Amino acid sequence: MKILKWGFIGCGEVTEKKSGPAFSEVPGSTVEAVMSRSEKNARRYAEKHGINKWYTDAQELIDDPDVNAIYIATPPSSHATFAIMAMKAGKPVYVEKPLASTYEDCARINRVSEETHVPCFVAYYRRYLPYFQKVKDIVCNGTIGNVMNVQVRFAVPPRDLDYTHSENLPWRLQPDIAGGGYFYDLAPHQLDLLQEMFGVIVEANGICANRANLYKVEDSVSACFRFESGLPGSGSWCFVAHESAKEDRIEVIGDKGQVSFSVFNYDPIYLHTLDGTEAITVPNPPYVQYPLIKSVIEHLQGIGVCTCTSVSATPVNWVMDRILGKF
Repeated sequence: MKILKWGFIGCGEVTEKKSGPAFSEVPGSTVEAVMSRSEKNARRYAEKHGINKWYTDAQELIDDPDVNAIYIATPPSSHATFAIMAMKAGKPVYVEKPLASTYEDCARINRVSEETHVPCFVAYYRRYLPYFQKVKDIVCNGTIGNVMNVQVRFAVPPRDLDYTHSENLPWRLQPDIAGGGYFYDLAPHQLDLLQEMFGVIVEANGICANRANLYKVEDSVSACFRFESGLPGSGSWCFVAHESAKEDRIEVIGDKGQVSFSVFNYDPIYLHTLDGTEAITVPNPPYVQYPLIKSVIEHLQGIGVCTCTSVSATPVNWVMDRILGKF
């Protein structure tokens, strides 16, 4: 069995809670090195997790002969740079979502992956979670009949950090780093799941607004889109809503029923048919990225196939850029 020795570029919150521990739980996989621009953070993370090496320079980590695979857990604007550096060094990549901060950068990543024959995978881990696989099974097995429409509704109040105006804004509200606002950070999971179920979205339009003036980027988005099958869909996102309006819901409407589910809260799945309403609870693993990371590692070991590639992830950025009017 090929042993994967990972180098982490970035060691923030996502690596602590969602992904990092999973790399060491899969057979044939270990974490060899970690990199942060902050020497203090890199050293602390390495010591805390028993990692052999730490760096403050991404190229040095990539060039480490003991590292043969790279995990990129930095903000989106640097994803393309680090992914291309790694692939040109012959080292496969697992990168956080979204794949990049623009559709154009996604295309660059795909070109280099094709030229170097080095794979790049993307952390759309919800595809592999039992909760969403149950939703997909309901949709695909005909339980709700032919799907007629898809609707996304998401609303949350502002966070405390959102009131800092131009001072110390979270990176997710800095479009040159994140690609947009909270929409660019959260909508990718929703849009990727829908395209995983219904195929690629081939038409998308949106209206964006800044209603609360807490920051410069959009805080409310409405969109409509069409899948390659002709299925229509729509979505609304509000990141400055009142507490009473909080919602995390996708509805898939068929001619024999409906299924609704949440993307971030993992609320019970509700199935509505002529037989009545059923609430379905599906637990997820302790580290939510584990099933996808396991699939990536088995792919690289030659004992499985992971389809969550950079090519499959790119349509999400195309849709978001269309909705935000980037082109």
